[in-house]
Amino acid sequence: MKLPKFFLACLLLCLCQCSSKPDSITGQPNPLGADNIAYYWAAVALEATALDTERFAPRPTITSRYLGLIFTAVFDAWSTYHTTATPVYLKHPKVQSDRLKDKEIAISYAAYYTLREYYYADSSLFKSKMKALGLDPLQHIEREGSPQRVGYLAAMAVIQARKHDGANQYSEAAPSKPPYFDYTNYKPVNTPDINTDLNRWQPKYFRGADSSLFAPKCLTPFWQKVTPISLDSPDQFRSPPPPYVGSEQLKKEVEEVVALQANMSPEEKGLVEFMRDGPQSVQQAGHWLMFAQKVSERDQHDLDTDVKMYFLNQITAMDAFIASWDTKMFYDYARPYALVHHYFKDQDIWGWGGYNTGWTNLKGSQWRPYSPEVFLCPPFPSYVSGHSTISGACAEALRLFKGSDYFGISVPFTAGSLTEPKEEWQEIVLHFPSFSQAAEMAGMSRVLGGYHIQSDNTEGLILGRKVAQQAYAFYLSKMGEKPRVKSPI
Repeated sequence: MKLPKFFLACLLLCLCQCSSKPDSITGQPNPLGADNIAYYWAAVALEATALDTERFAPRPTITSRYLGLIFTAVFDAWSTYHTTATPVYLKHPKVQSDRLKDKEIAISYAAYYTLREYYYADSSLFKSKMKALGLDPLQHIEREGSPQRVGYLAAMAVIQARKHDGANQYSEAAPSKPPYFDYTNYKPVNTPDINTDLNRWQPKYFRGADSSLFAPKCLTPFWQKVTPISLDSPDQFRSPPPPYVGSEQLKKEVEEVVALQANMSPEEKGLVEFMRDGPQSVQQAGHWLMFAQKVSERDQHDLDTDVKMYFLNQITAMDAFIASWDTKMFYDYARPYALVHHYFKDQDIWGWGGYNTGWTNLKGSQWRPYSPEVFLCPPFPSYVSGHSTISGACAEALRLFKGSDYFGISVPFTAGSLTEPKEEWQEIVLHFPSFSQAAEMAGMSRVLGGYHIQSDNTEGLILGRKVAQQAYAFYLSKMGEKPRVKSPI
């Protein structure tokens, strides 16, 4: 019996659809969450950041710029395929294509070439990541209108535009000096051995793997001169002055730091360590990129949504670091490490005595943050807290992007594992109910750990949220959307 022509046509169409490959380099018709290509490159960027930490020690300002620029290039490449979006740096006519595969290829080339520029020591790693997607970094980058060329040009536009942005990546301030050298010639008022001004930052000694003592220099004391992406200027939201020695407020806040450390629960110790990070740290910007990935997994984002979210998330972190350093270097403020020694000098207190001593009674002059000796305290001024600023900023940006403050993730962690002997470790679970609470927990972890007083934290959160409001307005303008009603900061 012959089948009707209608059924034959339907059968033929079905066979064609089944035999054709999905229009995606992932092999899936609509990759979501951890399967989309934007998520893939975010994971690669985090891997590169962790490797950078191993090579150069923690340098959160520098890696925040790398991540911000990488995801700006990704956004710029993607925006070429969007009807209303405008690239930040790329000058390229719109490409009339709605193929998912074209966007995937374009953002992959943008990610590859920016990663190779900023994390240059891992070029072979990035090439292998391209190969895993079936992509050749050199293929079609000269062919006009190809997605490969769009991605390549997006990366080149970002790299070129940011070569003289104040970061001194290429030693442009003096070619004979190493990258990122301090061209402002900052010198701390105090030395590691003599504290002549208690209101100002004092470098502190760390102990190296060979047990030798060394005092790290201030990390990128010129970072307030880096050109922001969304801010009008680095000092646009500069924080008000901190409490100074002699004020009742500072006395109470230093007392709070000592009391909090003396009574930390396992969950609080774990929070301090989780937010501080250990080996292969991805720094604060990377931490919030990881949180953004959790949101993608939770809500099963498609490629378009992830590109936009990572762009907003990481330009917010980058600008928050610049704003934080503007306040830090303007006030050059003391850390609790020195302030506790002053206020509690000869008093007997309970605190962390170090890996080989543990928790013990000690003199105030012996007090230290809850950290390993190889990295006792961040080597730069205290006010405002960088963790609080970046966390406040990224949390607010995610809240605005999602239209909700709900986060709802839990993270298993081994408290004590980055600081104490193994016999003291305890298994805990950290809960982050909302974006705002995650930011507040990150900020509070710095007070618990003894790195900051409460003013560093609260003013950092305020500063970060202001930066996020500005970054979100910038993001909307790049998307061709009208500014929405601002939520109260």
